[in-house]
Amino acid sequence: MAKNVSQQIVELLEKAGVKRVYAVTGDSLNFFNIAVKESKEIDWVHVRHEEVGAFAATAESELEGIGCCAGRSGPGHVHLINGVYEAHKSRTPLIVIASTIPTSEYGTNYFQETNTIKLFDDCSSYNQIITRPEQAPRMVQTAIQNAIYHKDVAIIGLPGDIAEMDAVENTYTSDFFFNEPVLTPNKTELEKAAKLINEADKVTLFCGIGAANANKEIVELSQKLNAPVGYSFKGKMSIQPNNPNEVGMTGLLGQPSAYHAMHKADLLVLIGTDFPYKDFIPTNKKIIQIDSDGSKLGRRAKLDLGLVGNSKETVEALIPLLNKKDDRDFLESQLDLYKKVLENKMTYVHDKGKENAIQPEYAAYLLDELADKNTIFTVDTGMTCVWGARYITGTGERKMLGSFNHGTMANAMPQAIGAQLAYPERQVIAMCGDGGISMLLGDLATITQYNLPIKIFVFNNRSLGMVKLEMQVSGLPDNETAMINPDFAMVGKAMGMESENVHNPEDLADAIGRSLAHKGPYLVNIFTNPNSLAMPPKIDFDQMIGMTKSMTKLMLGCKIEEVIDVVKSNYKHLKEL
Repeated sequence: MAKNVSQQIVELLEKAGVKRVYAVTGDSLNFFNIAVKESKEIDWVHVRHEEVGAFAATAESELEGIGCCAGRSGPGHVHLINGVYEAHKSRTPLIVIASTIPTSEYGTNYFQETNTIKLFDDCSSYNQIITRPEQAPRMVQTAIQNAIYHKDVAIIGLPGDIAEMDAVENTYTSDFFFNEPVLTPNKTELEKAAKLINEADKVTLFCGIGAANANKEIVELSQKLNAPVGYSFKGKMSIQPNNPNEVGMTGLLGQPSAYHAMHKADLLVLIGTDFPYKDFIPTNKKIIQIDSDGSKLGRRAKLDLGLVGNSKETVEALIPLLNKKDDRDFLESQLDLYKKVLENKMTYVHDKGKENAIQPEYAAYLLDELADKNTIFTVDTGMTCVWGARYITGTGERKMLGSFNHGTMANAMPQAIGAQLAYPERQVIAMCGDGGISMLLGDLATITQYNLPIKIFVFNNRSLGMVKLEMQVSGLPDNETAMINPDFAMVGKAMGMESENVHNPEDLADAIGRSLAHKGPYLVNIFTNPNSLAMPPKIDFDQMIGMTKSMTKLMLGCKIEEVIDVVKSNYKHLKEL
């Protein structure tokens, strides 16, 4: 029997190293589904919602280098879109099989017709529809190679009638090339950078995910220059380990030490980072930026020099050109500040909270202490992102996944699915907000269906905590941020996983220990303090006025007890201001 187009596509996906297709089957996707079923290399993962599939595939891509999801015509495409944007923003290779209506029905407003070209155009680097069988092998090879090279999304539109047609043999290449070219600045550019660095008395390095494989070189550079090293959230797990000069993160989720080190330096060197918050980058300092993508140079900061190159090789080439700086005063002052920041951070841990108001910092601290050294953490956008950023320690083996650029809710649990399937022997911990987990509760059933030993910790503050804070610093009383939640432990049990509620801080360590020791999936619903705030390292005057206005409005609205609780819960922030 001749193979059909769907089988031909699956063969190409196998060659590219795809291990799983995350999807909900149906209609135009069914022939592709059966082709995956026949494959000995690829598994079909039946998620409950296509958005979850796209998030899971994105997580797998970030960890393994490529991921694949699929969506059936119409609603399936639309459900995919948020997770597809996540891959696009995260710059990770994702193959999307978007099955469509029969080609004979194009343009007739047919049932479930969507225009995949228009729909996915803004979140992909390749986006085409196969309309003839002879196009399939060449188009799929081109799509996958685009995804690999651009580290982006490739959309393959597959009409239902084409999916079942006989395949046409390929006369072009069907191989894939996962190249890792070495890119460094030329000698003149390196010498310019060395001159700027040698002339500066106080240098700070700020590193991102683009420097993930350059930890050793970053440490060597920082020690030669006696330079403090800050990092972005995405860069934390790679840059923090074994780094004696690290001073933490900056940005909305960061701490004062890194912000201070960047603003007190004479020269700031940005390495492998496309840090999005320009307000945290100094405007009156000399800045060098190193990035493998030249289009990113200067779009976040006013540069004195921009260099195109891989972080590891560029830093390696730069080090011999630099004079050793012997003065440690600047470095020591920044390390002293960082030490105080870490001490202040622990005050939130020592104050564990009370019944139904467990300090979320304490919960995150316990997870950090009790988790394995190679745990894969996933964090929801919002307050759990803050606690993950501040309390989960990079060991050199741990990974942390989140929606760091797209900033969507509900990402942590789906990403944990992809991470656990990719690494079945490793511990996977999902730090979920109550708002996030509520959005995609249905896929708890996917976790139990595949018996994935994911540990889910719901930081249940009964509110959209980050939104609440955003409103308050803008001078608004929080409105419509409260969450009336179901009993998440009962929901977890109904879905088939071990689950429990934790109301008292004294019970939390044992609950976390039980969950981590359990062989299967486990959900712990932690009732955290709804009034815990996460103040950024830079508080401007308008934000202080805004918070004051917000508290005043609450008092005038006879919510004095809420104001008192906010003050009691966050008075320690005064040490940081």
